[in-house]
Amino acid sequence: MNILIVGSGGREHSLAWKIAASPLVKRLVAAPGNPGMAAQCELRNVAATDVAGLVALAQEIAANLVVIGPETAVAAGLADALAAVGIPCFGPTAQAGQLESSKAFTKAFCDRYGLPTSAYAVCETADAAKAALARFTPPYVIKADGLAAGKGVVIAPDRAEADAAIDDAFGGRFGEAGARVVIEEFLEGEIGSLFALCDGKSSMVFGWAQDHKRVFDGEQGPNTGGMGTYSPAPVFTPELVEQVRTRLVEPAFAGIAADGAPYRGVLFVELMATKDGPKLVEFNTRFGDPECQVLMLRLKSDLVPYLLACATGRLAEMPEPQWRDESAICVVVAARGYPGTPQAGGVITGADADFGADAAVFHAGTKLDDDGVLRAAGGRVLNVCARAVTLRDAKDKAYAAVDAIDFPDGFCRRDIGWRALSLP
Repeated sequence: MNILIVGSGGREHSLAWKIAASPLVKRLVAAPGNPGMAAQCELRNVAATDVAGLVALAQEIAANLVVIGPETAVAAGLADALAAVGIPCFGPTAQAGQLESSKAFTKAFCDRYGLPTSAYAVCETADAAKAALARFTPPYVIKADGLAAGKGVVIAPDRAEADAAIDDAFGGRFGEAGARVVIEEFLEGEIGSLFALCDGKSSMVFGWAQDHKRVFDGEQGPNTGGMGTYSPAPVFTPELVEQVRTRLVEPAFAGIAADGAPYRGVLFVELMATKDGPKLVEFNTRFGDPECQVLMLRLKSDLVPYLLACATGRLAEMPEPQWRDESAICVVVAARGYPGTPQAGGVITGADADFGADAAVFHAGTKLDDDGVLRAAGGRVLNVCARAVTLRDAKDKAYAAVDAIDFPDGFCRRDIGWRALSLP
């Protein structure tokens, strides 16, 4: 098969790493890709939102499958354009992608189809949003309605910080994504990330993980796109997985199909395990980043047949995926200043070292100078991952690799996996 991967981050690098290991692959191309992905793919400089350019590239390489990585490509309508020329695509249409691209759409969707989620208010102005706060108790959850690269959520401990977050959103901090704001009830419980595949009709659960959103150790500081993940997570008991499947996953796939947009791809269910059962925090219409990285380390089955089955309506023929018994962990190394204004251009050495068969360094935001120097080119720069029989051993292995990489302008959390490791 000839396969095109769309995107340039750590998620896409981990997908390339796993796809390249498949005996079914003849040619693997990434657009635009990143320096780390050059070990697995041909790189082509076509942006993830350049729909016409990506369709032309897929046709040029006679792609048998296009794999969409980022949500921006979903929202741009890449799957729709590929369908128009008959190229199979792993990724939903722009209409189905509204489950991520608009939080207001998703809240209304949950109301229509009975999916459990938090109470909310959708606000078109700062004054309306501030007035809506009176209906909620602190801490206040303020979300930009649109796509904000994982940074459009503020959990404000008091009214003053909530008002400031609302002013930031309507003041343009998140661009068009913040032109509308959703105020939500704060949910008590433990957060988790579950993934499910769908081919438009059939679906299956496809792994789970737990993310660390806050930028600093001890769950301190602002929310980010994710500072690290681990899998499996103890919160996902068999009972919880079944509840998520029946209360959130299957109703979501049935509902979006009833809306006229059958879902083909992966649905990322971010949920809160509350005393009343799982409640939806938000949907994402692609693999999580950095959750995808730990899933790819744990997935024993060949990934490619599952991607193709979703794209071609044959998921019902696929067996349940096989997972390694080991635990996997991902530590995000970010540039100082993230999630605000990260320091760009910092030199990185040692990221290409051999850390063993059970470890991998995925590039998330890097660039390669003409003279071959690797530099930071984003907020989240590297994803340092490892797997081992126990989570503690996986953590030790991952942090040993982090410490062996020289990136003076970078930082990371040192407590990834703390919830599971603190259990008796």
